[in-house]
Amino acid sequence: MTRFSSTEATDLWAVAERMADAARDAILPHFRSRNLSTDNKLASGFDPVTIADRAAETAMRAVLAEHRPDDGILGEEHGSVEGTTGLTWVLDPIDGTRSFISGTPTWGVLIALSDDTGPFMGLIDQPYVGERFMGGLGQARWTGPGRDDVLQTTTTATLADATLFSTFPEIGTEDERRAFQRVSEAVKLTRYGCDCYAYALLAAGQIDLVIEAGLNAYDIQGPIAVIEAAGGIVTDWTGAPAHHGGTALAAATPELHAQALNKLCGASQ
Repeated sequence: MTRFSSTEATDLWAVAERMADAARDAILPHFRSRNLSTDNKLASGFDPVTIADRAAETAMRAVLAEHRPDDGILGEEHGSVEGTTGLTWVLDPIDGTRSFISGTPTWGVLIALSDDTGPFMGLIDQPYVGERFMGGLGQARWTGPGRDDVLQTTTTATLADATLFSTFPEIGTEDERRAFQRVSEAVKLTRYGCDCYAYALLAAGQIDLVIEAGLNAYDIQGPIAVIEAAGGIVTDWTGAPAHHGGTALAAATPELHAQALNKLCGASQ
């Protein structure tokens, strides 16, 4: 990971929070609007995008143009920009657009800062609820209405005691669904539908596992940094780095991660 002084780290966090604030301002006027229009990005299937997605990313890019113009950008809605500093801001303006258009507050704004080794700083923001989860460069904290607390994952060490989240019951391919089911059958509780908010709950010590497939880099880089700062571990389903997307296994403890990984790989325990 690139090394930064405390002053540099403070400045980077200030930029990240400015971006999150700008995204909030761009998004909230559209949330639960009766007149919200939705476009479908897929010719076959449904991958929605709204004016709020595009406006939020535009607003974040404007902050970067003012404060960090030489850094790279990878965003879901407006593509990539090469930088000259070796740093890339990875932006998902609304992770969980399906939830957004349905009126449920489980979507969020994802921001990560990465170098050639992956993300080392991340932010998950839920504008409607007013919660912000931050991890990396000396931060592991969350703020919400009347709250300001540290992020710390649980100490859960066995699948039998674990709570597992995933966005969709119909996760990934048929083989991936079978692998997920092996873990689901071994845990105490499985829940669905939280989008990026599930990763925030894991970092905050409310749940123990998140398992997903079919991810893009901008879906997972922010959560990786937040969860790792809180003491958790995130890899793909083979135990390799997950920051390029694909599959993700996020766990509160190394012990729990190892057990879930064995199940995903089809090994017996």
